[in-house]
Amino acid sequence: MAKRHDFRYFFHEGLSNMFSHGFMSFAAIGITVACLLIMGTFTLVAVNANALLADLEEENEILAYVDDSYTEAQARALQSELEKVPNVASATYISKEEAMEEFKAQYPDEEMFQDLDPAILRDRFAIRMVDLKLQSQTVEKVKEVEGIAEVNAFEEIAGGFVTVRNVATVVCVALIAILFVVSVFIISNTIKLTTFDRREEIAIMRMVGATNGFIRWPFVYEGFMIGFLGAIIAFFLQWALYEAVAQGVDTNDTLQLIRVIPFSQLWAPVAGVFAGAGILIGVGGSLAAIRKFLQV
Repeated sequence: MAKRHDFRYFFHEGLSNMFSHGFMSFAAIGITVACLLIMGTFTLVAVNANALLADLEEENEILAYVDDSYTEAQARALQSELEKVPNVASATYISKEEAMEEFKAQYPDEEMFQDLDPAILRDRFAIRMVDLKLQSQTVEKVKEVEGIAEVNAFEEIAGGFVTVRNVATVVCVALIAILFVVSVFIISNTIKLTTFDRREEIAIMRMVGATNGFIRWPFVYEGFMIGFLGAIIAFFLQWALYEAVAQGVDTNDTLQLIRVIPFSQLWAPVAGVFAGAGILIGVGGSLAAIRKFLQV
C-alpha cells in the first residue's frame, strides 16, 4: 500500500509541477517535439537512402562487352573469370540475339527496330556487385579481364545515392547529438524554475529527514511526463509529415525512381525511439536540474 501511495503522490506532485509553470512546460514540450521531429526526419531520410541504395545494388548492373573477335564459346568461357573479380556477385552471359530481343521488347511500337540484325550488337555480361560503393574499382578490374572490350556503368547514379546516404547519416548523427544536449538543457532550466520556487519546501523536507529520493521523484515524474508527451506529439506529427512527403513523391513523375518505405513498416521502431528519446531527455533534464538542490 505504501508503494502505491507513494506512486500516486509522486505522480500528482509531478503533474502539479508541470502545470504550475504552464508556459515554460509548454515551451519544454515544444522544444522536445521540434528536436524529435528534426532528428526523426533526418533519420528517416537516412533509412530511405539506405533502402534505395540496397535496391540499386540489386537492380543496377554494369555491362561488360565481349571482344568481337571472340566466338560464342570463348565469350561464355569468360564468365568464370569475371566471377573471380573482387566485389562481383554474379556475371550473366547475354548473347547478341538475346540482347536484340530485349531491345525490341523495350520498343514494341517502333517498327524500324523490329528488323534489326543482331550482328550489330555485341555479346555481353550483365554483372551485379556485392557493394555498390566499390563500383569504380570493380569496373577497372573487369576491364583488365582479357576478352572484355568495353564496360558501361552508370557511376553517377550510384555515386549520388551513396553521397546522399552518407550525408544523411552524418547530419543525422550530428543533429541527434546537438539537439539532445539542447533539449536536456532547456528542460533542465524549465524544471529548475519549479525547483527554485520550492527551494524552501525542499529545505524543510531535508530538515525533517526526507531522503534525496523522496525529494527527487516528483521532479523525475515531471520530466518523464514532459518528455513522453513531447514524444507522442512528435510521433503523430512525424507520421503526418512522412505520409505527405511519400504521397508527394508517388504523384511526382520526375521522382518515380525513388521508392519511399511505407510508414506502416516503420511506425513501431519510430514510436519506440521517440518514446525512449523523449523520456531520456525529460528525465535527464530533471535529474540535472535537481542535483544542485540536493547537494549538502
